[in-house]
Amino acid sequence: MKKVLIVGAGGQGGPCASILARDKDISKIVLADIDVNLANRVKNKINSDKIIVAKVNAAEIDDLKKLAKGVDVVINLTLCRFNANIMEAAVASGAYYVDTASGDPLWSQFLENKPLEFDDEFKKAGLTALVCCGGSAGITNVLTRHVCDKLDHVEAIHIRVGHKALKETGDAIKTWKPTWCPEIALEDYANESTAFVDGKYTTCPPFSGSEKYDFPDPVGPLVVYHHSHEEPVTMPHFIGKGLKHVDFKYPIDPVAAALVKMGFASHEPIDVKGTKVAPIDVLMKLIQPPVDTFLAENEANAGIFPDSVHPYLLEISGESNGKSLTYKLWWSSYLFDTAEEKLALYRKFGTSKIGVALPAIVGAKMCMEGDAEKGVISSECLDPMKFLGIMAAMGAPLNFHELCSDKSSTH
Repeated sequence: MKKVLIVGAGGQGGPCASILARDKDISKIVLADIDVNLANRVKNKINSDKIIVAKVNAAEIDDLKKLAKGVDVVINLTLCRFNANIMEAAVASGAYYVDTASGDPLWSQFLENKPLEFDDEFKKAGLTALVCCGGSAGITNVLTRHVCDKLDHVEAIHIRVGHKALKETGDAIKTWKPTWCPEIALEDYANESTAFVDGKYTTCPPFSGSEKYDFPDPVGPLVVYHHSHEEPVTMPHFIGKGLKHVDFKYPIDPVAAALVKMGFASHEPIDVKGTKVAPIDVLMKLIQPPVDTFLAENEANAGIFPDSVHPYLLEISGESNGKSLTYKLWWSSYLFDTAEEKLALYRKFGTSKIGVALPAIVGAKMCMEGDAEKGVISSECLDPMKFLGIMAAMGAPLNFHELCSDKSSTH
């Protein structure tokens, strides 16, 4: 029986705790957040004796170490700026580590081909620090590895995310409702993005690289742009096989883009009637927390399909046995395709919001079972068949679509 520390009780921490509370292999879950009232609301929603609530400031490494003592794995679902602190606490306490999103200083170490922070410490302890193991990055990386294992040489990896509203909400004026950490979501729009082009990392300005991409139905043609994300940072490091190009493109949310253009992504304080305040702090105070959708989900509304679709798509080209091949894979970010599947997930896990939390749990299980390399690794280092097998065994639908075209046959 395993013990888990979840740092962060928000939009992903709640679903993660709910899934783990129903897992027969888990005996104890420490749900820690700086907002202990939020953590208690999540605990009360899940209603499991396995969950213990704790207050923690992720900026305080000693407090993190105390909480991590005696647990088997730490799942980090809080802001990326605390990743290094939580990694340090995990390895010092003899625990595996998993997160779903990354940033500096780790990104800079990848980009500059420097040793990865804490890599030696985790290896010496016989432990794994698994970074970027959520939905995207996460499942995107695992499925990329699935394809690349079939190829002798990998030329390019293109990652595209789509969006299409299935029905009009009736709102004349729309607000911004991110389904994951609002601060990270906004910064992903505002920051320069990384792409891997001609075998080298390069930076792309926000909202650049416009491309009309033809997604499978029901999305169809959609304009996407370079977007700050982990996959183009980690994949060139771990995939190998002569890889020359990785990019990640995403559609623009016009409301988020307007907020960025107005300066609401800035952490620099401005003067407002004699008071210094950071614009992003004002926005974060006003925005609806994503955890509210987890807390509000119940038997009555769990069977209602979302009013939009968000497909992930991989286009991977390379060679195998002298043939020039292109693979396309696509799937729903929700990990369900129908209202019936959504309701079934809620009944099984106490939440249908499994797209990020469940992959993190699968990654944690692989670490604890010895099915992951030691040291600091990303999710493309995991065995894709084992990963998908655990997902299936846990009861997640595996609605992944794959096509392969032989470009060499047209010559």
